[in-house]
Order: sequence, then structure tokens, then C-alpha cells
Amino acid sequence: MTQRAIQSLFRFPKPYFLLAVVLLIIEVLIALYVKDTFVRPYVGDYLVVMLVYCGVKAFLNISVIPAAVFTLLFAYAVEVAQYLNLLGALGWQDNSLARIVLGSTFQWGDMLAYTLGVITILIIEKVVQR
Repeated sequence: MTQRAIQSLFRFPKPYFLLAVVLLIIEVLIALYVKDTFVRPYVGDYLVVMLVYCGVKAFLNISVIPAAVFTLLFAYAVEVAQYLNLLGALGWQDNSLARIVLGSTFQWGDMLAYTLGVITILIIEKVVQR
């Protein structure tokens, strides 16, 4: 692959990066200070797909649909890893950072939150493109 081809794969649009940073801060604040049964589990999951999407778009020259599909599949993969108890299989069940990043319990509601988050992304991208 040529240097030009490699450079065409990467980019750095500041709005996506800034959104990713803001979403990361919100996610950290939710994780540290919100101890409920709705915002932390569902709003956090809804927002985390937006964080991942903005992170992907901040560094890779990828169009909306592939970035959204990648984000959704990544989120689903994390949830499947929870279902399969990947942390336990790796011996990481007592690692608090791994539990925060990967989660520890499978929930169908999480899958719905991820899906709604990506649908929201697609709607926002369509509105912004107009």
C-alpha cells in the first residue's frame, strides 16, 4: 500500500473528535456518579455507541453507513462476550477496569440501547448532511 493510500485511510475532523471527548467525559461521569437502574445501564449504552462512532469517524476516512455498521457490530460483539462470560474465561472477572470497559452481564435491553443509539446517529448524520 502506498503512502498516499495509507494517508487516504486516515483523517482528523475536529468535530467528531470533540464529540468523542465530550461523550467520553459524560460516560465517565455516569459511571462514577450515577447509581440507578436506567441512566447508567441504558443511557450509558445508548451514548457509548455514539462515542465509538465519533471515535471511528475522528480518525478513519470512512463513510457513515460502514462506520455505523462497524460500531453496532462492535457493540453487539461486546455484549456477546458478556453472554459468553469472556472475562471469566480470561480470568479477568476481578479486574474492575475490564468489567467497566467490557461490562459483565448480558442484557437484551443493552442490545436495544445500542441499536437505538446507532439509529439516532444515522438520523443525525442525515439531518446534518442536508
